Amino acid sequence: MNRTNEKQSQPLKSVETHQENAPIAHCELEGDHEHADPLAWQEIARVLFVASAAVAMWFVGRSTNPYIIATGVICTVVGCFPIFHEAYENITQRRMTMELSMAIAIVAALAIREIFTALVITLFVLVAEILEGLTVGRGRKAIQHLVNLLPSAATVRRSGSWIDVEMGDVTKDDEVLVRPGGRIPADGKVVGGHSFVDQGPITGESMPVEKQPGTVVYAGTINQSGALEVRVERLGRDTTFGKIIEAVETAEKSRAPIQGIADRLAGYLVYFALGAAVLTFLISHNIRSTISVIIVAGACGIAAGTPLAILGAIGRAAQDGAIIKGGLYLEKLAEVDTILLDKTGTLTYGAPEVMEIRPANGVTTESLIEAAAIAESQSEHPVAKAILRKASQMGIRVRHPDQFDYTPGRGIVAKIGREEIAVGNWMHFQEEGMKDIETIQGTFDGAVLVTRGGHLLGSIRVADLVRPEAKVAIQNIKSMGLTTILLTGDSRTVAEAVGKSLGVDEISAEMLPEQKLQCVQKLLAQGKKVVMVGDGVNDAPALAQSTVGVAMGSGTDVARESSDIVLIGSDLAKFVETLRIARRCRRTIMQNFVGTLVVDSIGVGLAAFGFLNPLLAAFIHVSSEMAFILNSARLLPPASSANQFIRGILSQAPSATNEVKTVSIVRG
Repeated sequence: MNRTNEKQSQPLKSVETHQENAPIAHCELEGDHEHADPLAWQEIARVLFVASAAVAMWFVGRSTNPYIIATGVICTVVGCFPIFHEAYENITQRRMTMELSMAIAIVAALAIREIFTALVITLFVLVAEILEGLTVGRGRKAIQHLVNLLPSAATVRRSGSWIDVEMGDVTKDDEVLVRPGGRIPADGKVVGGHSFVDQGPITGESMPVEKQPGTVVYAGTINQSGALEVRVERLGRDTTFGKIIEAVETAEKSRAPIQGIADRLAGYLVYFALGAAVLTFLISHNIRSTISVIIVAGACGIAAGTPLAILGAIGRAAQDGAIIKGGLYLEKLAEVDTILLDKTGTLTYGAPEVMEIRPANGVTTESLIEAAAIAESQSEHPVAKAILRKASQMGIRVRHPDQFDYTPGRGIVAKIGREEIAVGNWMHFQEEGMKDIETIQGTFDGAVLVTRGGHLLGSIRVADLVRPEAKVAIQNIKSMGLTTILLTGDSRTVAEAVGKSLGVDEISAEMLPEQKLQCVQKLLAQGKKVVMVGDGVNDAPALAQSTVGVAMGSGTDVARESSDIVLIGSDLAKFVETLRIARRCRRTIMQNFVGTLVVDSIGVGLAAFGFLNPLLAAFIHVSSEMAFILNSARLLPPASSANQFIRGILSQAPSATNEVKTVSIVRG
């Protein structure tokens, strides 16, 4: 009923310690105060009381004894006090709800001395509210269970020794000691020790992950074998774990437009039921048929089922690794028809690696990489970083050049002593007049060339790895009837290589941030409903302007703040699943809408013509209401384990294999 739904939809409160970034120390649900043990027993006792009174009235039958009638009326009034109280509040607030119509029906039944009927109606309503409260509470309890994964105290290094302190006293850059079997209290990096950490509560990984100095650990995960010293980087709500809880809380407080429609429709159905009842009485003068008309019409399946479906979908999306910042964006996501995709960091990892080394005749691989690394040592370009990483892996000591000159879009010329080293693309060397350059264009296409002292040493192919799940994700998106468009600032050659390999519908390359924004605005002006998926600062304007902005979890803070949905772990498969969840949520709500209208229309018609007595009308009302609420409850994440609520949320990008597609990168 609406009464239970209003209690359950109150915002989640988090009580935090005095520090702004203190951990989430306690979490309460306001609605759960009303469903704590004392009240639960009170509700159960009221149901048993009404049931006993109904059984007693059944045995006495249609007694005319005034004492029995008075006793039945008193039992009914005591039993349905919550319904009358809610109906009174609705009248004072000028709101039409099903509690008001049910209260009218109960009073009418009492007026014609249908005491047993009034008691059974009351019993149905009370039982339905308890079941509804238990169902709606499932999604909220999962959030509360998450908090139990965080420790309330930590062992911190202070003045050279380890001491135990409350989490509220832990600050950023503190070093905490996590003993075997303990939970990691904050996000941070390992600075000492070696162990294996069970990240299952966060990532759903079945095997523990090895941790050593320099690796990242997450709050809420479990240290297994050895002690770890962790330097704290993020605490409490600033941790990835805290952001999950905060985002779901925010989503709960927001109201999607369809919830407003559901509330209005529920009110209209009440007016419809009362109007039909008046018309029935005027035509038939049958008070039992009139009462049945009031009883059978119900809109609780809409009023309670709609927010439950939205909450369930948000929880389910979080379980699959996507944080939706509000029900509004969930509703919009179900309606989109165009998907705009950034390339670097979205379809690719955005971290180029050396994929192929091809030294010229008589040149060793080591000397080729050494020369390239010397020239690139002063550069911040992704190609340079990839070459320097390769040199480090090969154990090559890199010297810094005496002179360094970089030409954007062409390459680098560096000098070490009197010797000149050049690293660049084929066009750069052609302009420099390198001999026989035409003969090696095809051989070294898509790679950087390296010369030293005027002699060609060979080529190095650096490529950005295409995410292995990207092709399947795009195929799934297209199977939903959506248009995919690749937007990138990269060169057209690279963009087309990525776009064609993944099968996107349209490709737009060499785009500046303002051009991406203009593309979004143009599509919106054409009546398109657009999703922008990106990860960088240059994507932020388009993310903010689009119908729904989706940021990759590994992207920049600006992108995440500008977006409406954040994919933790940067897995495009999670975006596809979120799309499906949004559509399923909309489909579920529409099923409830249509089902309620059909049941109410048929039920009112049957009741008006005398085919339904009040008891059967009450049964149809309650059973249909619970059917629609349970239909919405199918979206809720499993309540058996809080771990499953955020399964896969922090999954990391898989390491490159030989099967992973690559995209060659050159400057420009």
